[in-house]
Amino acid sequence: MNMDVTASSPALAMRHEAFAQRRQLLEQQLHSDTRHWWRQALEQLASQPSANTLVLLSAQCPRRLGDTPVPQAPGWNLAQLARAVLLGQLLEQQGAAGQLPLLRQLFLWGDDQEKCVLLKVLDDLDNQGRSLELALQAGRTNNREVFAAIALDNPFVARHYQGRAFHQLLLKTLGMGLDCGRIAGLEQRRSVDLNQLALEHMEEQLAAGRSVNDSLPRAIAFELLSPAQLQRLRGFCQQQRLPAHWLGHFPPGT
Repeated sequence: MNMDVTASSPALAMRHEAFAQRRQLLEQQLHSDTRHWWRQALEQLASQPSANTLVLLSAQCPRRLGDTPVPQAPGWNLAQLARAVLLGQLLEQQGAAGQLPLLRQLFLWGDDQEKCVLLKVLDDLDNQGRSLELALQAGRTNNREVFAAIALDNPFVARHYQGRAFHQLLLKTLGMGLDCGRIAGLEQRRSVDLNQLALEHMEEQLAAGRSVNDSLPRAIAFELLSPAQLQRLRGFCQQQRLPAHWLGHFPPGT
């Protein structure tokens, strides 16, 4: 496998302290056998800092470390933490011009679980948003788990998605049945325009006889709805086409 990267691009702005904290947290969970393998893995990557080495070590993480959840890091297990730390170490050792091309290669070559880890730490790998196109590419997947890794609880979205890209992410999140309230920055984006987008989506779902995502009200600024829009929503609730809990979001006195 040859994954040498020769293209040139600006360096990524990484949050090195975030990866140091992940490493510390991981190593607190290891016992003697797994700690020995982990130290060898770090040494191997340090002496052979290549994408090929990372791919080899990343493939070993689930077998060596397992999927034991890490209580101090909800949503993470040991293998995922190890993969994140190894990824960060390799990029730190990479020359500035090769970091972004390498990141793109690793995403392309990774399996679904490796893609998820990369996306979950993307904001710490690239806090200036140079990898936005990679994130947008990830969002086109039909794999629910990979999509959730970029769409939910991911500060990269809040920092770097604008306008149409954010709206498309919201609609796909709803369409996949995920909780749109977990989209980072959604509360700050709520507006008259986003209300219109959300209501149009709701109308399309109802017209097609499909259920409406339970989290959709979290995308709506109810205080910015017009009287006509509120009346229409109230009518859908009375007809039991929308759940009654929608009424709880109405501004007092409306």
